[in-house]
Amino acid sequence: MITRRTVISLGISQLICWGISYYSIAVFGTRIAADLDWSETTVYGGFSTALVIMAITSPLTGRLIDRYGGSFVMSGGSALLSLGCSGIALSYSIGIYYVSWVLLGFAMRLTLYDAAFAALARIGGIHAKRPISQITLLGGLASSVFWPVGFMLAEAFGWRAALLIYAGFALLTIPLHLSLPKQRFNNKKELPPSLLPVITADKERWVAGSLYALIFTLLNILNSAMSTYMITILAGLGLTAALSVWISTLRGIGQSFARVCEVLFGARLHPISLTILASGILPLGFFSGLLSGRFLIAALLFAFLFGAGNGLMTITRGTLPLILFDHNTYGATVGKLLVPGFLLSAISPIFYTFIIDKYGEQTALVVSAILAFIIFVLSLVLKSRYLHCPQQK
Repeated sequence: MITRRTVISLGISQLICWGISYYSIAVFGTRIAADLDWSETTVYGGFSTALVIMAITSPLTGRLIDRYGGSFVMSGGSALLSLGCSGIALSYSIGIYYVSWVLLGFAMRLTLYDAAFAALARIGGIHAKRPISQITLLGGLASSVFWPVGFMLAEAFGWRAALLIYAGFALLTIPLHLSLPKQRFNNKKELPPSLLPVITADKERWVAGSLYALIFTLLNILNSAMSTYMITILAGLGLTAALSVWISTLRGIGQSFARVCEVLFGARLHPISLTILASGILPLGFFSGLLSGRFLIAALLFAFLFGAGNGLMTITRGTLPLILFDHNTYGATVGKLLVPGFLLSAISPIFYTFIIDKYGEQTALVVSAILAFIIFVLSLVLKSRYLHCPQQK
């Protein structure tokens, strides 16, 4: 039931939706602060508010997709994306600015990867594994496309006009979401043991869910911080603003390159094995970042390796639940497990603002490297318990 048209439609929508929402603050944040004479903490606090709203609405969104499907839910999210971008563009007061971010936060939860993954799981069940990988190919280019586009639009027309253009892009994704199949995967035929969930016992479900939640909570913290501050960190290490923007686009290229490799060569790679590979790349990227001020190649590796590791981890965020839990309740289960990640990633930009202001960009990279290494260790624990093990009765 998951056709090539469905994969392409969702891939394009992810490219647009990520680019105009999650990645917008990195381009427009400092411009908004300077134009409105607000502190950067106030401006970036809007993005943090959106992440809190994503956490609050995550369980509800999962249940809605399980019940009604992605077509209805994600189309509504596109409309809210347009309203949120327009609201920020027209903001002259902090109140309107934050209300707009509240709308944008709900819209992001309704349209970004986790909603798309749940929609695919509802349509294709366990067979959604490859489509989940495939839709991330275009989505991974969101920062590479929309950071330069946003930068050029803001330079040419100002940040307000740029965000109104973004609102128009949001409306273009409505037909893409409406084209999604509305049927649910027919699970009446018994699946072979290899396609059944690994975990059925309540205790093991709790352990696996806790590991999954912790891994992707830490990853969300890093992703939120780097989405907000990668350009700032590179500039603070001595690179020019323009060069920092263009180097940061390698993050998206790294994401898509890694995902292409996974799609082409990773069909037989178990999601847990992929998680270990991806999480092992992340610390290497941050260690390279520590040398970015002295070696240009290190800055390039930092952006590319973080993108590659994060790109593969995004795939496993969608595919691990397919082999660990029951796909019939995919949306509701993952929706609850992602709540801590959204909440702590909301604090992440504020936390990194404090670190950078107080201790500098190098310290921010050291903290990031430590968090990335913890993710790798947790992935090894996940492997020791659930890779190639029999079903947990």
